[in-house]
Amino acid sequence: MSSFVLAQAGAETRPTFWRIGHVGEALFYYLAAVAVAIFLFGVYRRFAAYARGADDPIDRLSDLPGRALTAAKLVASNEKQFDRDLYAGVMHTFVLWGFLTLLIATTILGIDMDFWTLVLGQPSFFAGDFYLAYSLVADAMGLLFVVGVGMAIYRRYWVRHGRLWGKHTSAEDDLFVWTLFLLGVGGYVTEGVRILGTSATRNVSFETVSFVGWFVKDVLQVAGVTADAAAAAYPVVWWSHALLALAFVASVPYAKPFHMLSSYANLVARDEDAGRRLPRVPEDASPEEIGPSEIEDFTWKQLLDHDACTKCGRCSSACPAKAAGRPLDPRDVILDLKSYREGLEAGDREEVDIVADGGTSVVDAQTMESCMSCMACMDACPVDIEHVTQFTEMNRRLTESGQMNKNVEEAVMNVFQKGNTFGDPDRKRPDWTDDLDFEVPDAREQSVEYLWYVGDYPSYDERNQHVARSLAKVFEAADVDYGILYEDEQNDGNDIRRVGEEGLYEMVAEENIEAFEQCDYDKIVCTDPHSYNTFSNEYEQFGFEDGDSVYHYTQVVEGLVNDGALGLTGTELDDTVTYHDPCHLGRYNGEFEAPREVVRATGVTLDEMPRNRSDSFCCGGGGGGLWMDFEEETKPSEERIREALEDTDAGPDVDRFVVACPMCMTMYEDGRKTGGYEDDIEITDVTELLVEAIEAKNEASDAGATAASGAAD
Repeated sequence: MSSFVLAQAGAETRPTFWRIGHVGEALFYYLAAVAVAIFLFGVYRRFAAYARGADDPIDRLSDLPGRALTAAKLVASNEKQFDRDLYAGVMHTFVLWGFLTLLIATTILGIDMDFWTLVLGQPSFFAGDFYLAYSLVADAMGLLFVVGVGMAIYRRYWVRHGRLWGKHTSAEDDLFVWTLFLLGVGGYVTEGVRILGTSATRNVSFETVSFVGWFVKDVLQVAGVTADAAAAAYPVVWWSHALLALAFVASVPYAKPFHMLSSYANLVARDEDAGRRLPRVPEDASPEEIGPSEIEDFTWKQLLDHDACTKCGRCSSACPAKAAGRPLDPRDVILDLKSYREGLEAGDREEVDIVADGGTSVVDAQTMESCMSCMACMDACPVDIEHVTQFTEMNRRLTESGQMNKNVEEAVMNVFQKGNTFGDPDRKRPDWTDDLDFEVPDAREQSVEYLWYVGDYPSYDERNQHVARSLAKVFEAADVDYGILYEDEQNDGNDIRRVGEEGLYEMVAEENIEAFEQCDYDKIVCTDPHSYNTFSNEYEQFGFEDGDSVYHYTQVVEGLVNDGALGLTGTELDDTVTYHDPCHLGRYNGEFEAPREVVRATGVTLDEMPRNRSDSFCCGGGGGGLWMDFEEETKPSEERIREALEDTDAGPDVDRFVVACPMCMTMYEDGRKTGGYEDDIEITDVTELLVEAIEAKNEASDAGATAASGAAD
């Protein structure tokens, strides 16, 4: 009995520091203190480095208790890990909850040994029913932990899942996963050796509750290991496990395990409007101060973003630019910035430009130009890294340093000179109304319920003008009180802002707000989701107070359909269609059902694509992509049409590819031609589908009336 301490003699419990001795116990506590000190120093250094970052324009720590609780819920539920990847969700849940349970179990044991009995002098509670329940739960959850780590090892090394490997994959990734595995398995080996070793001096039958440790004990016995041999080996096994555990604790702030802390901190500090609402440039900022030119120009939250990255590759696998073969991998950009900062701190990296066109910059200009601002990377990221905000700020640096893409520069100059990206005169903006057999009301001259912001492409692009006319017909058919701005309308600025031209964006925003204020209206309705996004989320930064009264046209039309204003029965059309969620309507603003309700109301069969709603795949037109030419393996628009014709349940029987965005219309009409799909599928806007249904209803009504008249004669 003197060789170990029992919590209560004769009770169901387990020995602690068995065969370790008082010197070994003292040495363990010393090493534990050193490990904790190294851990705390590393954490301090990490968070002190964030303090050297620039101030963040968003109040990231408001309602800190609420933020911490929300972050804890996200971590505990693993809901973001389950998104797009069930296997990874299950794996991470096993690892997380298994690890936390083992951590809690170790903490409970420490409280009993070091505080309850030693400091307070109370009888140990680590015995009897408590010990039996403790052992059962710890063994069960520890097993889940080992299974989860095993799943990770299987996927990484056996399957070699593509998104887990990249330019930043290194030995630290191998050490992390194998250390976790050895910690989990080593704990059970230590337990099994202990049970077998102590069986010679006491009754251990109650240890069956530690069913995994008991199984290891049985395996050792079958292998011929005696109780005496196990007792002799136990100190070596125990110290091996203890030293590995202490080394892991000490290493947490210095390698990949730090994500266990930084990821949670990142979730606490997240901005729910990130991406859809970009930060303003400070009014007193000089051109040299716009966008990051050195690592200290990134905000503390952006530096935390870099450290929170777990290299999981979810952003990479979701990125349409990477899929198309453009020189962008969102993970690599984030990790390149992190690696650069760590190189500077270590003194083995020279300072270079953060982003530039060619040269030795950390990020190349073409990489940033490739971004479509679709926010798929942010949606896929389980730790809420705000890629789009950082990418936009790097685009701002390129703009201010005169390194903007030439095609984008031309579009930007057109907006500056003519108010639209086409470079056409203002007076031609309302020309699309000429082919209508009714007059579109002028919101500048009369009060309207809906001020309709038409947008550049529906105003100037021939294909999208048909969409504008279709929506006007829908409004007329439903007797909607609406009007447009005619030549006083200007580009909305959403994509101008996302390519980095903040100054021009502010100018057009202020001019549009002034035009709105000259009108008497209740609500604003937009044809383009890009306009809808910036009006409702960003114009508030410039004094616009009606952001809550901005709607996308599908939201308004859904109300008309549900109210019976169009008289549809839901049987007018019989096509099979699929619907593409525009990034700025769906992923940006969470509107998924309104366009679907309108589509279904026409009578068509809606066959969903595998990647739909928040997982939708970008058309390639966002972030200035509509104005740029890229060398691509497969255009995003071509890939999306292929998906519609091959991966939906209806497959080649899909008649129409339905969109609700002028940019999507342009990109998919182009992709239909370049991909060789012109004879296979038709690109149709929601409003065009609706007009066809209305016309079919009217024709059926006229035919019925004619038949009735003939019967009467």
